[in-house]
Amino acid sequence: MKAHLQDFFNVRREEILPVLLAVLFFFCILTALMLLRPAREALGMQRGIELVRWLFIGTAVVTLLVNPLFGLLVSRLKRMQFISITYVFFALSLVGFYLVMMLAPEAIGVTSGQVFYVWFSVFNLFVTMVFWALMADRFSLAQSKRFFGLIAVGGTCGAIFGPWLASQLATPLGTPALLLISAGFLLLALLLAWMLTRLQPRPVHGQTGSDEAAPAVDENALIGGSAWEGFRAVFRSRYLLGIAAYVIILAIMATFIYFTRLQMVAALGDDLDLRTTWFARIDLITQITTLVLQGLVAGHLMRRIGVPITLALLPITTLLGFVGLALVGSLAALIAFEAAFRAVQRAIMRPARETLYTVTSREDKYKSKAFIDTFVYRSGDVVGAQLEGALGRLGMGLAAVASVAVPLALIWAALALWLGRTQQQLAESTLSNPDNPSSLKGA
Repeated sequence: MKAHLQDFFNVRREEILPVLLAVLFFFCILTALMLLRPAREALGMQRGIELVRWLFIGTAVVTLLVNPLFGLLVSRLKRMQFISITYVFFALSLVGFYLVMMLAPEAIGVTSGQVFYVWFSVFNLFVTMVFWALMADRFSLAQSKRFFGLIAVGGTCGAIFGPWLASQLATPLGTPALLLISAGFLLLALLLAWMLTRLQPRPVHGQTGSDEAAPAVDENALIGGSAWEGFRAVFRSRYLLGIAAYVIILAIMATFIYFTRLQMVAALGDDLDLRTTWFARIDLITQITTLVLQGLVAGHLMRRIGVPITLALLPITTLLGFVGLALVGSLAALIAFEAAFRAVQRAIMRPARETLYTVTSREDKYKSKAFIDTFVYRSGDVVGAQLEGALGRLGMGLAAVASVAVPLALIWAALALWLGRTQQQLAESTLSNPDNPSSLKGA
């Protein structure tokens, strides 16, 4: 029975403890985020959907400003030191928001809600980016294909548990208390990160030097380099530039869906509680769908059909979804499409996309990934928001959005196939010459 369970979850005996710690780590991060997300969505809409487009621009600017600071930390500090500073900073920020809500409630208004919207968006990007960067640094490519999907289950469970916990505690403790609870989960995640990095990878029997062996990392070693090296590396490498393009298209598509949802929910009425309830319901349906896919499909999919096809599944889902939404155009159709989009994104595409970084240098895992997953992603949000707004002003509705989304999805799918194949070539190159790992320059 134990052997069957290990085979089903794609985890060997010596990998069980680090994978379990990673699952709990991601659970705590998503719990911290999802405790607060429905309120973020509702606060952002207080002055209308058009202002949300400007909040996207503000988020992109803030991520651009924060990136060199994060790059400086990566260059000057040990791995767990810069990870700790990142998580502690956001935890203290939550405590700061709590103190403002408790000591100066008169300061809470539309402007403070907008500040929280931008801050939460940056918080969301950085804490998840750091998590996946550590996973790519801790596990090999072959391991990532086998159980990144399983690790993502922890995040989905946290995304389900967070809203439920908020619904149980908001009334007896008050909404401000949720900020402290979120900070507590973030600090617990940091503790689990320390435990995970203290478990040094052990060679797999008969697999020493192969892609099955987890990379050994010197915790005292500094990554070094320039604070802006992540930005420069993206434009020197076709591979990293391809990942950036994939992420931009992902963000544009997600933003198209996001603003379509805002408009349909806004049409239901101006009541803040009603909007928050609808956003929470959509999140719950999405998370349950995601959990089913992660538990039954994701871990086996990458191993059997490969990363290229796995990465292409989301573009195909998006193409079909926009065609269906243009034909039907109802809130129910949108909820079904968004649930399918997010489920495939989180359960299948996200673990596959994170495996792309397992063949990059350690500097690229943290610096280039930070630039791509924060500023590049938010730039895609801005492009998507402005483009969707322009199409809406033409008065063509969902048909106009679909006319852009469908051809873009085809380009996205082709890019997914190229990235997956290039990853395999880089992995084979590294295995054949382990003493000279690819720096990805020109790759």
